Amino acid sequence: MNEQVRRRNRVVLVSLLALVAGMVGLAYASVPLYALFCRVTGFGGTTQRADAAPGTVLERTVTVRFNADVNGGLPWSFRPNQREVKVKLGETALVSYHAENRGTQPVTGTAVFNVTPDKAGIHFNKIECFCFTEQVLQPGQSVDMPVAFFVDPAAASDVNMEDVKTITLSYTFFRAKDANPSVAQANEKTTNEKTTSEKSANDKNGARPAGAPTAN
Repeated sequence: MNEQVRRRNRVVLVSLLALVAGMVGLAYASVPLYALFCRVTGFGGTTQRADAAPGTVLERTVTVRFNADVNGGLPWSFRPNQREVKVKLGETALVSYHAENRGTQPVTGTAVFNVTPDKAGIHFNKIECFCFTEQVLQPGQSVDMPVAFFVDPAAASDVNMEDVKTITLSYTFFRAKDANPSVAQANEKTTNEKTTSEKSANDKNGARPAGAPTAN
């Protein structure tokens, strides 16, 4: 193999490696880029986040309804404390959701959200929300979690919002990874206590531990 062929092969190899690296990088970047796109455009009913309400309040009103769901892997009950409120455009509203951990261990939950119709997402702004951070509930603990929001007065001049009289804000809670050290330690302690209890019961009943050889 002459030097020219080897050089061409190295160029092809480097190009392929660069292509693979680019595809991996794009895969990692696609999630945050998609999230940014949704926040900027309100795509899919993605709501906005604001530091404070606008200074303008219009007479036009909209009814905001509230929905709550829990993923099957989370032993929580979760519901809105009010079914709906009527607010003026630009007016700050404060509502709350109620959550209770019905399990026997501390659990960390994280909430995903959207509004319908989707086109209202660009105008629906949250100032305060439990969905901004993960929530940790101890066994049997229940909490009321606030949501402060407003509908942007700019919705009044958006032709796409002319027929919108009602907006539904929906949350779904999922079980999050127990990143909190105290939660992880509590779960580990519970697991260890369960294992010790089962071992003691087996010893008491003369049960053979799994994998132990049988006597001939």
